[in-house]
Amino acid sequence: MLAIGSGLLTGLSLIIAIGPQNAFVLRQGLTRQHVPAVVLFCAVSDALLIVLGMLGLGVAIMSLPVLLEVFRFGGAAYLVYFAVTSFRRALKPQALEAGGAKAGSLASALTTAAALTYLNPHVYIDTVLLVGSIGNQFGDERWLFAFGAAAGSLIWFFSLGFGAKLLSRFVTRPSFWKYLDISIGLVMLAIALMLLTYNF
Repeated sequence: MLAIGSGLLTGLSLIIAIGPQNAFVLRQGLTRQHVPAVVLFCAVSDALLIVLGMLGLGVAIMSLPVLLEVFRFGGAAYLVYFAVTSFRRALKPQALEAGGAKAGSLASALTTAAALTYLNPHVYIDTVLLVGSIGNQFGDERWLFAFGAAAGSLIWFFSLGFGAKLLSRFVTRPSFWKYLDISIGLVMLAIALMLLTYNF
């Protein structure tokens, strides 16, 4: 139970921070578009990366500086693109009826979720490097730690995606979407800057 509890707390402490995944899941939850698929994809992706961390992928990544640079610049480029898209939406905010937004395709939603997950080096730092290195200190109980960390991701993403409906009364206000998109854009730019300047 100590290993599972430690993994759960570690996973939650790392994931409960505003980032690309969380911002996207929140927006999907607010517009009620493909929420089950998106939150499940993000949770499963985190679990996969945690398992890879336990298997030693973090050590392999750190030994390949070129791969780190690919993740760094590729991730930063996508985050800037995502930020620009958010700012463009903020220039023409529109009120939405809860559940009444024009739905994008499921493929598009999952593609965006995949890009925000696998093109973001910060995700690898949290799941593969940090969780992997902490979890491996538990020896034979490291997989219990990994289970706890993965459960933390699952709980968080489902809470964020399905809990977003509690904010549904605000989605009819254009100002809500304006400030939400501005905030998301600024966060994306900040993370992109961090990636470009971070000393891996």
